Amino acid sequence: MIDTLQASAFKIPTSSPEADGTLAWDSTTLVLVEVSSGDVTGTGWTYGSPACATVAAHDLAPVVHGRDAMDVGGSWNAMRAALRNIGRPGVAGMAMSAVDCALWDLKARLLDLPLHRLLGAVHDSVPVYGSGGFTTYDERQLAEQLSGWVEQGIPRVKIKIGGEPLERDLRRVAQARDVIGSAELYVDANGAYSVGEACRVAARLAAYDVTWFEEPVSSDDLAGLRTVREQTSIDVTAGEYGYDLVYFERMAGAVDCLQVDVTRCGGITELLRIAAVAEAHGLQVSGHCAPALHVAALAAVPNLRHLEWFHDHTRIESMLFDGLPDPAGGRLTPSDAPGHGMTWLPFAAAKYCLA
Repeated sequence: MIDTLQASAFKIPTSSPEADGTLAWDSTTLVLVEVSSGDVTGTGWTYGSPACATVAAHDLAPVVHGRDAMDVGGSWNAMRAALRNIGRPGVAGMAMSAVDCALWDLKARLLDLPLHRLLGAVHDSVPVYGSGGFTTYDERQLAEQLSGWVEQGIPRVKIKIGGEPLERDLRRVAQARDVIGSAELYVDANGAYSVGEACRVAARLAAYDVTWFEEPVSSDDLAGLRTVREQTSIDVTAGEYGYDLVYFERMAGAVDCLQVDVTRCGGITELLRIAAVAEAHGLQVSGHCAPALHVAALAAVPNLRHLEWFHDHTRIESMLFDGLPDPAGGRLTPSDAPGHGMTWLPFAAAKYCLA
């Protein structure tokens, strides 16, 4: 039986100012959910507003309290119903995602099983790509970050573009190609371009052997994504802002790979359904950010492409948890410890806690 659900928020400053094509930030907020049954506790988290903690504690805790800890699907359905009049996309969906991940972690720990085994792993490891390359980085910062990933054996990396004069974007892409050699090069515009701009950028990117163009236009512009996709041989991708299954069904015909974020989409329960929808459309899925929370679930996804090893989140997860998997060689191996294998470090997190 589920005895307690607690939620708390932690604001962690970035290591340096960061920005992409549409947003700048100097901190990241992690919202932690802890769900307990007896003396066993499962954890899940999301990256978003502290309001996620309020929704989890005030709206979701009452509907999962007292439920069978083995019945994660039943708890998920109860949470979805509770969010009907609140609205699932956004803050509420992120709260639900964190709770669902915590419930899966709790169930696995109660059964003394690694979570990837409980979910039915089909992969021994999960490929990753290094992700960062913020538009605020100077040439030295960009080179150090990209070369560090390549030296770890990560064979694919991604940088941010957009929101800057095109020639600066292209200079940064050219530098990235020089630094990483033959490794795969990805770019992410975070929806910064119009359709016409994105098509022109895609034509210029081909000279640098870019193979992944993420959110060239707004992820809400499905017609625009289709147009860019038709104009380039580079894979066009999106999906990180999907909060439910229907969103991904609609997007499936507009992209070459569906990105899914377990901290937003409805948790592990919904991620596995989304992967099935993607496979029905002949698509692979790629995990967006929060690598420590994704790895067990993605190991159970047959049509997996890879997982984002995102600078902000790997830094935070290494600071506030014990057990972050090692990306050396470009792959993460799921933990054989019970649950997702991550241990929350409350003393390390205390100074970042929001009242």
